[in-house]
Amino acid sequence: MFIVKYRKIFFTISIITIALSFYAMMTKGFNAGIDFKGGSIIEVSYDKRPDAEMLTEALEKAGFEGSRVQLAGDNDVMVKTRALSEADRQKLSLTLAVNGTKMEEKRFSSIGPTIGAELRTKAWYAILLVILGIVLFIAYAFRHVSEPISSWKYGMITTATLLHDIIVPAGVFVWLGKEVDTLFVVALLSIMGISVHDTIVVFDRIRENLKLRVSNDFATTVGTSLRQTFTRSINTSLTVMLVLATLFFFGPASTKDFSLILWIGIAIGTYSSVFIASPLLAVIEKRQSR
Repeated sequence: MFIVKYRKIFFTISIITIALSFYAMMTKGFNAGIDFKGGSIIEVSYDKRPDAEMLTEALEKAGFEGSRVQLAGDNDVMVKTRALSEADRQKLSLTLAVNGTKMEEKRFSSIGPTIGAELRTKAWYAILLVILGIVLFIAYAFRHVSEPISSWKYGMITTATLLHDIIVPAGVFVWLGKEVDTLFVVALLSIMGISVHDTIVVFDRIRENLKLRVSNDFATTVGTSLRQTFTRSINTSLTVMLVLATLFFFGPASTKDFSLILWIGIAIGTYSSVFIASPLLAVIEKRQSR
């Protein structure tokens, strides 16, 4: 199949995107949300909503510099700012009632910097534990596969593709200047689960074709397995991406970033499962047979 034949092209594309993602992370850094650095968020609903510029100006005059104003729906506004005391919260509510505009507070939450740092640490632990669990599962599931590739190498390749699948979407988010919060971590964990599912489907077909001995050439077996699963992988991913696109354009503002990173991650995950993971098996087999 052309994917195995032209694997160097696909590997090069992935290397370039990973390099650009790391460059973005090192030069721009993550824009941590209030979940990780601490802060407050308030959501209000207006009878007649003021424009974002008017609200931003009013907040700056009242001493809430650096606050982020996000419009949601037809009449709602979400404001993210520093951690507030009860007095500051009341002052913020009065400030948002620009020129006496009638409004209703729908939600308010505040997270201190200590809790934010703890959440950040636990988020890293969650990602690392998920990767470890997936590697162990792959090694166990393919424990009876020893020729021509050992089972632990399937796990190693899966780990490499998982890292690829979370580094690239994270890099895109950094380039876009999007906020990183707990929903961002949930999205990364979801991407890892979807990606490893696609990878296992292809790997499992390779395992079956090895048993059936469809070819004495391992690269040909990989190509045959990819051809048999290609349509299924693409169609499944496109269906989910269509739903996420609908959620991004027509869903609430609070889920837009979440649906966006999931959309990017599923696209990248499908690419890596088809164009990276399986061709890597062929590369490893070719090198060890020399």
